[in-house]
Amino acid sequence: MHRLRFFLALLLAASPALAQDDPPFPDYPDFEPGISVRADQKLYSLALLDLLEVAPAASGVPARFEGLYRFGNDYTRIWLKSEGEGVFAEREGEAEFQALYSRLISAFFEIQAGLRLDTEVGAGDIRARPHLVVGLEGLAPYWFELEPALFLSAAGKVSARFTGSYDLLLTQRLVLQPRLEVNAALQGVEDRGIGRGLNDAEIGLRIRYEITREVAPYVGVNWLSRFGETADLARSGGVPRTEARFIVGVRLWR
Repeated sequence: MHRLRFFLALLLAASPALAQDDPPFPDYPDFEPGISVRADQKLYSLALLDLLEVAPAASGVPARFEGLYRFGNDYTRIWLKSEGEGVFAEREGEAEFQALYSRLISAFFEIQAGLRLDTEVGAGDIRARPHLVVGLEGLAPYWFELEPALFLSAAGKVSARFTGSYDLLLTQRLVLQPRLEVNAALQGVEDRGIGRGLNDAEIGLRIRYEITREVAPYVGVNWLSRFGETADLARSGGVPRTEARFIVGVRLWR
């Protein structure tokens, strides 16, 4: 009992010294009501040129671009999308522009609606064709990027497109990207080489090296196959049913 009392006395005597030696406990940060709500409403922007490429071995040296700019918060955004392709030697090409309003509908998907304008340049003429657009954009399980969309032209013709891609990290800088795009139409548009039904399917495989996260040159192969009435219209214009190309390009974003 005497030993226990002696031990407790030593402990009480040493406790002030121990308390003085310990560093002070940091103050808990001040809590500000509504701070999480304001964080959700913070505005962000992204400019991405996903594809900027040429097929150097193909006839006429075809070129292609695809990019977007988006601006908004975690729930609502404005999207500006553009893509196009042409042949340098023939000074012909076509481009597509979309202006979309987007709203988050789940943790990984947002619904988009807006306008699309197709332009076609050739033989000194420029033709334009407007559409209404409604679609989805987001991430499926296992981080597949999906983009299905429906289009209604000013002439009342309905078409659809599905785009999917996946980034496979081989290293921290080397990325392999398989990409699929499928187009279909309920009605044909012969003057644009579009038939009724399934139009075409395009499969690409690109491997890029990210010198920095914002600058990534790449090489790859692209395979395009046309089907049904679209294939018939292509053959009548001297265009093959299937095309395979070696491509070289660069991906940029900020």
